[in-house]
Amino acid sequence: MFYECHMHIFMNGENYRAAAAHYKLGVDEADICEKLAAYAKAGVIYLRDGGDHYGASALAAKLAPEYGITYRTPIFGIHKNGHYGKIVGRGFDTMKEYHQLVKEAGAAGADFIKIMVSGILDFEREGALTEGSLDREEIREMIHIAHEEGFAVMAHTNGADAVRAVTEAGVDSIEHGNFMDEDCLLTLRDSRTIWVPTFVTISNLIGSGRYDDEALRRLKERQGAIIRKGFQYGVKIAPGSDAGAYRVPHAQGIRDEYRELYELCAGLSYTYEKECRQSAPFLSDVTECEIGEPQVRMKPEEFDRKMGDAARAIGYYSRGGDDI
Repeated sequence: MFYECHMHIFMNGENYRAAAAHYKLGVDEADICEKLAAYAKAGVIYLRDGGDHYGASALAAKLAPEYGITYRTPIFGIHKNGHYGKIVGRGFDTMKEYHQLVKEAGAAGADFIKIMVSGILDFEREGALTEGSLDREEIREMIHIAHEEGFAVMAHTNGADAVRAVTEAGVDSIEHGNFMDEDCLLTLRDSRTIWVPTFVTISNLIGSGRYDDEALRRLKERQGAIIRKGFQYGVKIAPGSDAGAYRVPHAQGIRDEYRELYELCAGLSYTYEKECRQSAPFLSDVTECEIGEPQVRMKPEEFDRKMGDAARAIGYYSRGGDDI
């Protein structure tokens, strides 16, 4: 079974603008049901949405139990106007307006609050973000307000300064976390914060033709090294693929994420024992030509438990409680 700790039900994995235009016309229940059915068939028992403008995740949360899935959502993300985040939510200018949005999310059924505190990877400029971090004190106040209202906080966060700011402010989970440094990992290790790297949003782009593959490989290597070191340091890492993002299909994206994280965690290079492939569903689509001499440092079932423990901790932090 799989835990998908970061996804967007309204996105289609191919074209964000087309998905947004479609849902602007109204929430597509048939589309949501098709995706939930695909998740159930893939053995996914937990979905954690990153929010949307359209009410899609709110409906999905109501429908998911019919598919045997626990579904958690912030209803919509919250960003500061003029900064990244409009793609999945609503904006504010003042802390009073932010507080009101937190209350509105709660009234609409939010299980947690999602905030946006930085930009995203700029794939046109290697090693860069589209923008830096919000002010440290502003971040601290945003997290404090949400906690005071009884919510856990999911933070879209990239860049070392942003990661340190949200971790020191007591954020419950960091999403993406690109361009961390070693100090970030040490800070995370000593905190209760859980990191959801969404690694396949990088690795699955390789071969797409949209960006330079060599630059993507260097980025994958750089971020992979940080994730590997995070595992070594004992950072709490949970599986989430950002399914719905470009080339991250629903249901398949989390299988890809598990496999990538397992390789980093166990120190593998697609050299799996046949028994390992049979005992872990995220290895079932590895081909015979990828099987070599046994080099497994962590058994797949141990890795499964590790991912499940982190996902359940995220569930516990949500207002919905630890029921996964």
